[in-house]
Order: sequence, then C-alpha cells, then structure tokens
Amino acid sequence: MPAIGNLPDQITLLNAIDSIGENILIADTDYRINWMNTEAVKLFNEIALLYGYESAEDLIGMQMNHFHEKPEHQQRIMASLEKGHRTRITIKDQIVTDIVITAIQAKDAPIEGYVVMLQDVTRTAERDAEREKMLEDLSVPIMHVWENTIAVPMVGSMTEERSNRLVSAVLEACTDSETDYVIVALSGIHTFDETLASGIRQLCECLQLIGTECLVVGIGPSLAMSFRALDQDLKTYQTTHQALEQIMASQSVYK
Repeated sequence: MPAIGNLPDQITLLNAIDSIGENILIADTDYRINWMNTEAVKLFNEIALLYGYESAEDLIGMQMNHFHEKPEHQQRIMASLEKGHRTRITIKDQIVTDIVITAIQAKDAPIEGYVVMLQDVTRTAERDAEREKMLEDLSVPIMHVWENTIAVPMVGSMTEERSNRLVSAVLEACTDSETDYVIVALSGIHTFDETLASGIRQLCECLQLIGTECLVVGIGPSLAMSFRALDQDLKTYQTTHQALEQIMASQSVYK
C-alpha cells in the first residue's frame, strides 16, 4: 500500500527525517553519501576519526564502499537490492551496529537512491565492559536464602582475582542488606588449594570484623582431608539445609 496523506506546508521532508532519533543517511545511485541527519552526524564525527578524517562533513560525497572491507560485495548487494537489506557490521573493530539499506524507488521506476540506517549502535569497549560485568556477577553469585542470610555458591576454581572479588562483593552485599549470616557453599569446588583456603579465610575474617557469621557448607569427601588446613574454629556443615537449621535455631525460629 503506498503512502497516503500530505505533509503540512510548514513541514519539509528533510526536517521530518532529521527529527527521527535514528542514524539516517541518504546516498545516490553511485552509492555516494549525499546527506545525513543530525543524529548520524554525531555518530559519523566519531567514525570519521577512525578513518583519519576530521569530521562527518569530510565524508559527504564519499562512496559507501570506502567503509566496507569488501567493496565489491557491497556493490553486488546494492545492485540487486529490491526491498531492503539488513546486516550487522563492525567498524574498525570499535563500533558495532545493524545497518539497514532501503532503495528509494517509485513503483515500476528505476532506483533513485538509498536510505541507510544505522541502528543499535554499541562500542566494543562498552560491550566488553558489559560482558566483563556479567562475568563478574556470575563469578560471585549471591542469593538471599533467609532473613538476614545470604548464600554464596562457589563453582569452578579460585584465582587470586576472583578471591578478591568474592570478598569485596560479599562485604558490599552484607553492608547493603544488614546481613547476619553468610553461607559459603563449596559443593561446586572440586580442587582445594591454598588460593581457595586463603580466600575463604580472608572472607571469614572480614565478615567477623563487621559482626557477620560465616558458615561453610558442601565439603565433600574429596575436600574433607585438605579442608583441615583451615581454621579449626570455622563452622562447617555438610549441606546448606543443615546450616540453615543452625541459623534458624539461633534465631529461635526453628524448633
């Protein structure tokens, strides 16, 4: 179905396009960039620097092929374009975006040019930071399992970096939620070494300083012998359920 209605006299088509909160370019049939809206100018000021130019203004009149790793591939796509083309691209290993190319063409008429939109723009540095934050969260999962009680299930191996992250994350969680008990679950740990022992010892000592009790659970047969290297005063339980029973009893909740 074709477009319907008319633009009001006071509204020009370019101003309407310029007001759209997307990065929009218009290219001619030779794939040269003729125009970009205000939003795109902001993005291409950044992209221009990656290619050794000063600003987006330097890119006006430049062929889009200049920004493609395989210009001949893009030319084939543009030449055979009927409805539209969408793909995800990475620009100079720093900017990741979806590019949508649509031909400007009246019914049964030759192509007059192209509308190019760049959507969902992210910087690889931002993406990597988000991924790192996600990995950090996964490396120190914290769950609220009872009133004023959190559990920290440990999985995999313990590195010095992860140990420091563990202590920092748990202490922050304790101060934020007025935690009285921390259950450290080791059932997912298969190898007990000095790094793990040191990490748990450091965590328990720090928790003691802020008045929070540390309970260690999930010590299987493979860890039982080596676990004796830890402080003998440390409270240990075979299961989380047993630790919770003790917590409830101390709070006069469980009978």
